[in-house]
Amino acid sequence: MLSRKVSEDSHGQDSSYFLGWQEYEKNPYHPIHNPTGIIQMGLAENQLSFDLVESWLERNSDVVEMKKDGISIFRELALFQDYHGLPALKNELVEFMGKIRGNRIKLDSENLVLTAGATSANEILMFCLADPGEAFILPTPYYPGFNRDLKWRTGVEIIPMHCSSSNGFRITSSALEQAYEEAKNKNLIVKGVLVTNPSNPLGTTMTKKELNKLVDFAINKQIHIISDEIYSGTVFDSPKFVSIMEVISERSLKNDEISKHVHVIYSLSKDLGVPGFRVGMIYSNNKSVISAATKMSSFGLISSQTQYLVAKLLGDKKFIYKYMDENKRRLKKRKEMVVNGLRNAGIRCLNSNASLFCWVDMRHLLSSSSFEAEKELWKVIIYKVGLNISPGSSCNCSEPGWFRICFANMTQETLQVAMQRIKVFMDSYSTMFSIKQPFLTNSTNVNYYYNTTRWMGNY
Repeated sequence: MLSRKVSEDSHGQDSSYFLGWQEYEKNPYHPIHNPTGIIQMGLAENQLSFDLVESWLERNSDVVEMKKDGISIFRELALFQDYHGLPALKNELVEFMGKIRGNRIKLDSENLVLTAGATSANEILMFCLADPGEAFILPTPYYPGFNRDLKWRTGVEIIPMHCSSSNGFRITSSALEQAYEEAKNKNLIVKGVLVTNPSNPLGTTMTKKELNKLVDFAINKQIHIISDEIYSGTVFDSPKFVSIMEVISERSLKNDEISKHVHVIYSLSKDLGVPGFRVGMIYSNNKSVISAATKMSSFGLISSQTQYLVAKLLGDKKFIYKYMDENKRRLKKRKEMVVNGLRNAGIRCLNSNASLFCWVDMRHLLSSSSFEAEKELWKVIIYKVGLNISPGSSCNCSEPGWFRICFANMTQETLQVAMQRIKVFMDSYSTMFSIKQPFLTNSTNVNYYYNTTRWMGNY
């Protein structure tokens, strides 16, 4: 008597990514009330600069109280709002996005659709660009939530494009072609490629060379490109962030057909640390996509109160520019703490320059080169070490032994506890937790390991 959607288990909630959260919620760490609990390192939230936003809210109490020049605008905000969104917010958002991109490109607020977060934006684009049973190519490893966000309600299929640690998981033309052929063999029509830039979970920015390969591929196959740039404001180290829109502009394709097939996702969830505000957006030069996406956005709107508050916050240029600089400084410092802590424990990370997490190499801790061994290690880290981290298999990584560790959703003191736990574990893991002899005791595997980690400049 219920729909197939209800009866089928296709949401993806059984992924180890979500299961780790469930275990954390059963036994959450607290420095006083539960000091042996699980520390949440699987959640990509940015809590490092809350104090800056809170201080701005204290100085601008009229905005919080829904007043303008001391006069209440409650009724104006409380009544029904058109789903096109407040023009003031859209204007501030395109200016903010332009600033993040070094003002190297000009964005038009008419090409912007407001959505209730990036999750909604990605799903809306799937509805706009593909029909059920058609496919999008995603480079691996990718954000575990995409298996839910892109597929569950839309019926769109995902074709993983397997990237390798041998080149730092960079996109190659051959990998794109291989994924495209795989889709053809499955009788799937490929409608586009979706990338995250900066990458989740790698924490790296895409190079212009990679982006140009992507554009060449899209032109050749006559397909779409979606660039999820939700972490674009978190780039704290070189190389600088380059948006797909900048590449399109530089290639003088702005008025060409390809410009209508490139779409950008953005949100304030990571850069401003306000995922609960649900401020997401789609940017596209395709008027048909903008029109359809705007209509679909009516099913998940941003509240008028939130739109008003965020427009005022972004409109304070002196504050917002200072915030962005300080936030990047704090993220870089926190990332260095994690890298140094892991290095001291004998664990290395992929060299990264952005985001709220590190892509951590634990291949040398596996009992065998298999995803079963990865799951075994993951369970030990959750239940014995007391850390919830995300295994690479949940990110569709093709190589077992990689993990994503988030570092911006906790206090510095909690992070220090986490690093201490990892150090103790590494000092005694082979005997204390009865893990089998490490995979790297085999000399062939040792050589393979070190040959494929030359991109890991943080070691």
